Amino acid sequence: MVTAIIDYGSGNLRSAAKAFERAALETGRGDTIVVTSEPETVATADRVVLPGVGAFADCRRGLAGVPGLETALIEAVIGRGRPFFGICVGMQLMASYGREFEAVAGLDWIAGDVVAIEPRGLTLKIPHMGWNELLPCGDHPVLTDLTPGTHVYFVHSYYLRPADAADVAAHTDYGGLLTAAVARDNLFGTQFHPEKSQAAGLRLIANFLQWRP
Repeated sequence: MVTAIIDYGSGNLRSAAKAFERAALETGRGDTIVVTSEPETVATADRVVLPGVGAFADCRRGLAGVPGLETALIEAVIGRGRPFFGICVGMQLMASYGREFEAVAGLDWIAGDVVAIEPRGLTLKIPHMGWNELLPCGDHPVLTDLTPGTHVYFVHSYYLRPADAADVAAHTDYGGLLTAAVARDNLFGTQFHPEKSQAAGLRLIANFLQWRP
């Protein structure tokens, strides 16, 4: 089984790859983890991971700027139904629009917009950075064993606000509820960084590698 981590010039690729390799090893699956910008590798992968760090617009243009890559991503995930994992801005790119400084169209896989965090508490800083509790909204295979009380690591100033609440798999509370994870069909994404979330992050990655939507 090949898991392709997409390299489009925006993502913590080294840390992500190491975390996926470790999770694959610890589960005894023997999956091959590849970091790639090759459209053919992405199109034929068994699982696809899209990391993302920085501004929505920069990431969106970076993805579109690699010839054939976005088409391959859509073919694998939408056409072939391969399990997909978006991380941080990689999750946000699933939205209809990102509204960070300018309105930029996303992949439109999860209807909704990426908007600025506006916490109720005046003492809460933006960006939201550090460990916060994960609050699952229901049962999802990728969130198995990540119960309320589990803490994961966030770094963000914007969050995905889905049009349909059913697409929210988990929240976190930072001066109000923020989307921490989304899921629908073969799509899954986290606003937090599993590769920085220690044991909880490895558990989640292992769950993803075993997920059969």
